[in-house]
Amino acid sequence: MADNDQNENTEEVKCPKCPKCVAGSPAWMTTFADLVTLLLTFFVLLLSMANMEEVKFAEASASIRSAFGAHSLPAPSKFSIPVIPSPPISKFSPIQNEMASKIYKQIQSQLKSDKIPDDIELIKRGNDTIILRISDSILFKKGTATVSPTAYPTLRSLADIIRPLPMGLRIEGHTDNTPISDRKISNWNLSVERAVSVMRFFKKSDLMPLDRMAAIGYGPDRPLVPNTTEENKAKNRRVDFVLSTNSKSGFETQNPSPGEFPL
Repeated sequence: MADNDQNENTEEVKCPKCPKCVAGSPAWMTTFADLVTLLLTFFVLLLSMANMEEVKFAEASASIRSAFGAHSLPAPSKFSIPVIPSPPISKFSPIQNEMASKIYKQIQSQLKSDKIPDDIELIKRGNDTIILRISDSILFKKGTATVSPTAYPTLRSLADIIRPLPMGLRIEGHTDNTPISDRKISNWNLSVERAVSVMRFFKKSDLMPLDRMAAIGYGPDRPLVPNTTEENKAKNRRVDFVLSTNSKSGFETQNPSPGEFPL
């Protein structure tokens, strides 16, 4: 009898079946797991968007869509673009030199097509400067600083060429070393007045804005050739239209050099 009582006590006690119990994990655990998964996906998405590289973003986006069972085009393969350090920009940079060369050829072509007098000389100086050189006989009468009416068409044509260019204009007046009969006016005064006279013509005729121009006179101090013959003196009497790409305006207006006037 004792053995039978011991066997009955050792029998496994089973939980009575309840009709409300459902097999598997509780319902709250499934909701919790979905929430954690969504939070993980959300933070992964934020992490992938923190670096806005298009290739990596596309790969992350495709990976997330694939995880949710969405079918899309495969993400582009990973590639790298070599980074080449750019050289410092200076007035002698190849880009600026190339632009000056293109502008030089453009002006040369327009001078021919507009049938501007051959006395106008086109010069490229350095990598950022172009000069249109005009003899004083085309623009002025001897010893005067008033622009001749016969020079108006030439100046208008030059303004039409210069105006659309991304360059500043400096008008330089030059003379020879021959003393002027009127002692009250020196060669330096005459060169300044001629440069200002051309600048004033451009301004009053609305051919060029004032903030793109400067006028300066050098007198006989910068001759092209020695003033030993009449032919050489004629070459030195000139007005140079200096176009520059070196700066925004092509000249400095805050500290003008001696002989330079705004108008």
